[in-house]
Amino acid sequence: MKNIIRYFVNHSIPVNILILFFIIFGIAGTISLKSSFFPLISPKFITINAVFPGASPSEVEESIIVKIENNLEGIAGINRTTSTSRENSGSVLVETDTDYDIDEILIEVKNGIDKISSFPNEMEPIVVSKVEEQEATIIFSLSGNEIDLLSLKNISKKIENDLREMDGVSQIKISGFPDEEIEISVDENKLSEFNINFNEIANAITNTNILISGGNIKTNEEEFLIRSNNKNYYANELDKIIIKKDENGRSVKIKDVATVKDKFSETQKSSFVDLKSAVIISVSSTNSEDLIESAEKINKYIDDFNEKNSSLKLTLLRDYSEVLRQRTNLLLENGGIGILLVLILLSIFLNIRLAFWVAFSIPISFLGMLIFAGQFDITINLMSLFGMIVVIGILVDDGIVIAENIYRHYEKGKSPKQAAIDGAIEVLPAIVSAIITTIIAFSTLLLLDGDVGNYFGEVAMIVILTLLVSLIEALVLLPAHLANSKALQNKSKNKKKYNFFEFMKKVNVKGSLLMNWIRDKVYSPALKFSLRNRFISLCGFIVALMLTISSVQGGIIGLDFFPVIASDIVTVDLKMPYGTNVKKTDSIISMIEKNAIESGKELEMQYMSDDNRSLIQYINKNIGLGADNMSMIVGFGEVGGSSTASLEIYLLDSEKRPQNIRSSMLASLIREKTGDIVGAEKFIVNDAANFGGSPVSISIMSNNVDELNKAKNSLLNSLRTNPQLTDVTHNDPLGSKEINIKLKENAELLGFDIKKVMAQIRYSFFGLEIQKLQRGDEEIKVWLRFDKNSREFMETLDNMKITSPSGEKVPFNQIATYNIFRGDISINRLDGKREIQINANLNDPNISAADVVFDLQSNLIPNLKDQYPSVKVSFEGQYREANKTIKSAYTVFPLALFLIFTVIGFTFRTYSQPFLLIMLIPFSLTTVAWGHLFHSFPVNVISLLGIIALIGILVNDGLVYISKFNSNLKEGMSFDDSLFEAGKERFRAIFLTSVTTIAGLAPIILEKSFQAQLLKPMAISIAYGIAYATLLTLILLPILLSITNSVKLAIHWMYYGQKLNKRDIEAPVIELNLKNENKN
Repeated sequence: MKNIIRYFVNHSIPVNILILFFIIFGIAGTISLKSSFFPLISPKFITINAVFPGASPSEVEESIIVKIENNLEGIAGINRTTSTSRENSGSVLVETDTDYDIDEILIEVKNGIDKISSFPNEMEPIVVSKVEEQEATIIFSLSGNEIDLLSLKNISKKIENDLREMDGVSQIKISGFPDEEIEISVDENKLSEFNINFNEIANAITNTNILISGGNIKTNEEEFLIRSNNKNYYANELDKIIIKKDENGRSVKIKDVATVKDKFSETQKSSFVDLKSAVIISVSSTNSEDLIESAEKINKYIDDFNEKNSSLKLTLLRDYSEVLRQRTNLLLENGGIGILLVLILLSIFLNIRLAFWVAFSIPISFLGMLIFAGQFDITINLMSLFGMIVVIGILVDDGIVIAENIYRHYEKGKSPKQAAIDGAIEVLPAIVSAIITTIIAFSTLLLLDGDVGNYFGEVAMIVILTLLVSLIEALVLLPAHLANSKALQNKSKNKKKYNFFEFMKKVNVKGSLLMNWIRDKVYSPALKFSLRNRFISLCGFIVALMLTISSVQGGIIGLDFFPVIASDIVTVDLKMPYGTNVKKTDSIISMIEKNAIESGKELEMQYMSDDNRSLIQYINKNIGLGADNMSMIVGFGEVGGSSTASLEIYLLDSEKRPQNIRSSMLASLIREKTGDIVGAEKFIVNDAANFGGSPVSISIMSNNVDELNKAKNSLLNSLRTNPQLTDVTHNDPLGSKEINIKLKENAELLGFDIKKVMAQIRYSFFGLEIQKLQRGDEEIKVWLRFDKNSREFMETLDNMKITSPSGEKVPFNQIATYNIFRGDISINRLDGKREIQINANLNDPNISAADVVFDLQSNLIPNLKDQYPSVKVSFEGQYREANKTIKSAYTVFPLALFLIFTVIGFTFRTYSQPFLLIMLIPFSLTTVAWGHLFHSFPVNVISLLGIIALIGILVNDGLVYISKFNSNLKEGMSFDDSLFEAGKERFRAIFLTSVTTIAGLAPIILEKSFQAQLLKPMAISIAYGIAYATLLTLILLPILLSITNSVKLAIHWMYYGQKLNKRDIEAPVIELNLKNENKN
């Protein structure tokens, strides 16, 4: 390695070529990188969807879902199955293990389903598909003045086609209207008049409305295809179809007994933006698409559309590329300020040219990393930018250690080139070991399970790639730059030309005097005192650590699973009892919308009195769709319909509105003004995005339905009275009222059976699906049923004529009775058992979700299990995600620590020194915890990133100190002098590392914007941790080395009966003595 360093130090042209290589290919790599909001995540879910028209939830569960679940058991790679059985359909969600190939699991799942031969005949073909990961790109609405919903829908389809023609835009979802269908509404009196039944109408359509081929005729000259095209696609063409001839030979057509019309289905779905009917268009990006590029194209399309159309308007509701740009700019701005502060500090305490070359290593290392980033599917996203901020401190640390050591050799009188070679070689083992140990520490993120591994693995890859490139920069390019530049020159030849540099040299002198004063007047006496009073000093550090642990356990310092991510959208979810009239649901959600508008105006008067802008930009009201129903996983949102409604309230961008207006304030005002809604099964106001899922989510499971329902009610009562929780909801609402029909005894005498009777009733009220017509890219179903007015009265059922096998028509009430009760709206299952999930939000965002969950686990759940023995409890949401990470961490972290121990052990060839370095890690967490308390943040998973980076810097500084300590021992210094002089000689490098790292992170810690709040826990962990780590490295590490030395001497005396000199028991001296003996 020394020859390589010497080669580059002596030849500047290869150095410049290597820099050009990094710059050119780094820029090319940057240009080729795609952008996304979060890292690209491989698919891990498989959905199985089944449609069984007319079936109840229990029928779907028993005849479809249970069979599928049983056949999936034993397939390798399946973590769990979740299922939902609903009216007419059922879905199974399969969660796979990321260690397995999901495509292979998909094949196994399809094979398992194909083996089931006992599915109901009426069931449609099952659809099995992999859920591709997508992320929202842009959401906008289409509205117009006095334009009906059908016209808006048709225009939105044209917009969808225009968007699909754009490169990089493929996933488009349009909502705000029901599906279209053709309804044949029959008049029962007309059916009786013409003696026609449902089957005759259905047969007439299926036999007439067809496109059929009849083969071909081949003549000597050409070939003719025989075909009859009698297929019609619109209602006005179907009503002319002849059903039969009456007794007089007159043709009875469909229009004679029914009304045929094109219409929207009766499933309530509609959207409004600012009180106008609207269609919502959402565009998402797949892993192969660039978020920013897609958003730019769509924004241009919106602008062009609005310029060309006066009666129509596209309104941009949410642009996620803008959020990504804001956070990118925030990171770049604060990163730039941080690097500038680093440059200034290094210029003061070293010299400006030295500072420049240390700072120059940062962009070169990043450019080198960007060359390879694309090969690992890294994109420009929030996590990759996090990684770049995290690694800056480590890069500066390594650069300072090498530059300071080279400068120190130059101060001893060596030539610039010799100083560069000797200075780099001296710290080479420590730097290489430090980078390897840091890579090991960050590699743990790649191996953690759950969302932490999925999202933060990209942070690890950024750090690892950057550090690998920095090895070349720090050990080859930096020494060459320092040797061949004027960084190691004392005098300038032209003082007039370099006045600024002459001024900076005077500043350097003052800086050196200050550094020396701190070292000699503050640090040196402190170190001497600590070494003289080892036990007292060590106890001080231990007491500080124990006090921190007690404060965490006592709840003074908060712990949480995941951070609360502030949002510019407030959502309201309303769920009334199933079957509630749409007018009632609409009136309630409109009342909440009015309260939201009033709440926004109150906040404007209080905080924006001199501002003409509106706090609430747009409000999107949805009927038949919940705000949390935007999931791309089909079949697993809320059950829609007339009882469901939602609001999406889009606020003025957080970076543009006053900083003291929080979305949580608006949410609280809405809750306060609305109060309790009588009869509502669900009323939730959300003001933030919950990373990892709901803060409190409890699944209770049992196949004993009675105990399960009792446990649900008990748990709901407990959670609703808990003052720390709000928005308590569950996924087991009351179903609609069911009419349970039973035949009278005389029905059998007339030849009726329940199957035939129910078939006729089903056709009349639910409908008979006759055909599916492909109209463009839409599938239009043709339904035959009673007209809507008839289906709104119970008397229609009572007086309905049921046709007997003999053709006689008998009123329903003469052959059957019924009773009314509430049935199931849906049945949920988890891992083969009936499941009810209860979710809750935190009443105060500052409350720790972890503390609440642990309290429930300790005090509430044991009593619930004792009371209902068959019920099994599972904590879901954030707890489950955190638990996945913690379980994998039990294996990953000890292995990582052992590997770090191994690397340091190989470097210094001793057991004690690596062990002492690892012992410093828990001590460093002391100020990490108190720093979070000072800034009012709980310690969470974002803090973990900072802690891992802190470990890298701490071990790096420790390696530098121990390396010099061992070197002093080999040079013949006494043990005590070696400890003391190592501290003095490495003080400047370690102190500068700490000061510059803290200065680099200070802009983020002091940043007040909403976007910075997510980053702050990471910056706090590094900045506060590194400040204390400096004390640990320069004070505690010498104390531990001294105590360990005394212990080794005592053990040696007890075992051998021989007293040794302090230095003679240390591994470097023993190794040196053995080497000398071998020579002799």
